[in-house]
Amino acid sequence: MPDSEAPKTVLMQFAKWPEEGRVKTRLMPALGASGALDAHVTLTLAVLDNLCASGYPVQFWWDRELDRTPEEARSIVLNLESAGLEQKVQKGATLGDRMLAALGESLESHSRAVVIGSDCPSVDPEYVRQAVARLADFDVILGPSDDGGYVLIGASKVVPGMLDDIHWGTGRVMEQTCERLEKLGLRVSLLEPRWDVDEPEDWARFQRLPRI
Repeated sequence: MPDSEAPKTVLMQFAKWPEEGRVKTRLMPALGASGALDAHVTLTLAVLDNLCASGYPVQFWWDRELDRTPEEARSIVLNLESAGLEQKVQKGATLGDRMLAALGESLESHSRAVVIGSDCPSVDPEYVRQAVARLADFDVILGPSDDGGYVLIGASKVVPGMLDDIHWGTGRVMEQTCERLEKLGLRVSLLEPRWDVDEPEDWARFQRLPRI
């Protein structure tokens, strides 16, 4: 267990508020809006379990500020509160803006920060530990996903604009991010590829995972 490193490192789980019709929309043809909502909650809690099992401090970053907590989010919020985890709100117009802002804020008080999406159940505790260990020698660590994006991004150093001009949601996200980071002179390392849950076949793959 990386207890000696824990104070230096923070994990940040990014998540959308669970609202029917707004989350996991590509699962709706197979699961319906209600089923896609349930899948979103299930995936979010599975990722949270993995991150907490890594041994590092975890923060939970919602996609926006709401006046009240949706009833659908109750199970997630109860888990966060029972674990004493800090909840924050992402800020920025694009995903790149939001991730850079969170990384930059966290690096003010930690030497290493890692952002993980809530649809990435393949990011297991050992994968997280590998990412954190690489940040001892690199400025940025990326965990490629099978669809051309990435399941996590970690940093020990950030520079303004380092996630600008990325075509988010396309198959070129990973390629463009690497080009951008290397152009700015940042030292980048890649982990082995993993998968996330976007399509019905991804959801079926997740359901086949052994349950602990």
